[in-house]
Amino acid sequence: MTTARETVLGRIRDALALAPAPDAEIPRAYRTGRTLPDAERLALLTDRLVDYKAKVHPCASDRTAEVIAEILRERGARVIGVPDGLDECWLSAYDGEVRRDSADIPAPSLDTLDGVVTASAVSCAETGTIFLDGSADQGRRALSLVPDLHVCVVDLSSVVAGVPEAVARLVPERPTTMISGPSATSDIELERVEGVHGPRNLVVVIRTDA
Repeated sequence: MTTARETVLGRIRDALALAPAPDAEIPRAYRTGRTLPDAERLALLTDRLVDYKAKVHPCASDRTAEVIAEILRERGARVIGVPDGLDECWLSAYDGEVRRDSADIPAPSLDTLDGVVTASAVSCAETGTIFLDGSADQGRRALSLVPDLHVCVVDLSSVVAGVPEAVARLVPERPTTMISGPSATSDIELERVEGVHGPRNLVVVIRTDA
C-alpha cells in the first residue's frame, strides 16, 4: 500500500526527471576585502557584543590567565570544562577544578559544569558574531552550548570587518557555531527569555595584542 508521502515524493521525482533544472550561475558579487584599523574593529565588536548583553574584557595577552581567573571567581564557577586542546597557561591562575572534555562524555552531563572556557576561530566586528569551528581549542558544539556560562577568548588579529571576510577564513568542512551574545529568544508577547538554546551568560575576553 502506497502512503501519501511516497506518492508525493514519487511525483516530485518524476517531475524532476522530465524537466531537469538548467544550469544557473549564482552571482557572488559580495563586498570583500574590507579592513578596519585595530582600534575600530575592537570598538565595533565590543559595541555589538555589549548590545547583545555579553560582557567584554579587553586585555593584553600576558594577562589572559589573570582575567579568566577573575571572571570565573566573580561568577562563582568552581568546576569548569575546557576543550582538550585549550592552552593550559590560560588556566594557570584559576584555583577551581578543570575538566578536559572528550567525545566519550555524554552531553547531558556537561550540565554539571559551572562554565566553560574556549578559544575562537574568527569574529565579525560588524555583526558582533564569534565563530567556533570545532578546533582542538574550541571543542565540540555541546561543550559551548550546555553549560550556563561561556567564557570565550578572542584574539584581535582574528577579528575581521564583515561577514564575507569572516567566512573566507573558515574551513567549509568544519562544523561552525556562530555566537552573537548569550542565548536568547522572545515569546509571543516579545518577552526576552535567555538560556533557551545555549548559555545565558557570555563573557568575551579580547586579547588586544594577539
